[in-house]
Amino acid sequence: MIERQFVFEYQEDGPQRLDKFLVQNFPELSRSRLQNLIRDGFVLVNQLPARKSGQILESGMTIRVDFPEPEPTEMIPEPITLDVIFENERVLVVNKPAGMVVHPAAGHASGTLVHAVLAHAPEMQGLAGEKRPGVVHRLDKETSGLILLAKDDQAHRWLQEQFHLRKVKKTYLALVDGRPPTPSGRVEAPIGRDPAQRKKMAVVTSGRAAISEYFTLASFAQHTLLEVHPLTGRTHQIRVHLAFLKCPVAGDTVYGKRHPSIPLGRFFLHAWKLAITLPGETQPRSFEAPLPDDLAILLAELKPLAET
Repeated sequence: MIERQFVFEYQEDGPQRLDKFLVQNFPELSRSRLQNLIRDGFVLVNQLPARKSGQILESGMTIRVDFPEPEPTEMIPEPITLDVIFENERVLVVNKPAGMVVHPAAGHASGTLVHAVLAHAPEMQGLAGEKRPGVVHRLDKETSGLILLAKDDQAHRWLQEQFHLRKVKKTYLALVDGRPPTPSGRVEAPIGRDPAQRKKMAVVTSGRAAISEYFTLASFAQHTLLEVHPLTGRTHQIRVHLAFLKCPVAGDTVYGKRHPSIPLGRFFLHAWKLAITLPGETQPRSFEAPLPDDLAILLAELKPLAET
């Protein structure tokens, strides 16, 4: 069933790509949402389904855009307590606890951050027609800390653009086994699927460009506390890059030691700070999530380097 329908007559002086035309006329929608409408046959040019996103429009052509009714979602909102750091009518900033998956996936059909968010803000149900309403970026299940969500399509598109243009400053705290080769540094190493173990990521020449910066905050007998700034957003980037430096994240049994060096039950990685310009604003805001109790207690119990 069609919920809404828009009809345009293209009258521009010169030719233009269809996707660019749609972006101009539906600025509140994400580019992926518009591409999905084209792919699924809901965009017609001269009464025929558009062939592709890059189809060229000529003067006099008629463009019809049909918006289908939202598909029912199987995600049932769950009243799970959220640690909300900031919220307005456009965005939500949450301090995600370790052990919580961001969105439903194989083996995690309930209890995710998305399920909790849908109970907290029901208006996000079906946002962007996706199964991950509001999700702009992700954190691993065992990583705690800040995660940002959009509450409407326009905000979703704006935030995605900020991440794409690398205008978001993300700061993590990572306790690593041993110490990096230098107290501070920059890692530029491409990341892709590990050819030997497809469920893992690795530094591979055929991977996508990935850049991380790190700074030493404290040194201990067997560990180092680092502040890490991922300048790109590849899957498992910080964990892969630190393992590449031979100082894997403590407790990371996938990319580090098989037998954890810390009695934690998870790896020591926390999304500590986030700075971003929010939709409708001109200056960046900064948010911070304090170190959770399990990490703070473990850190306090570590033996300082001077005592070795």
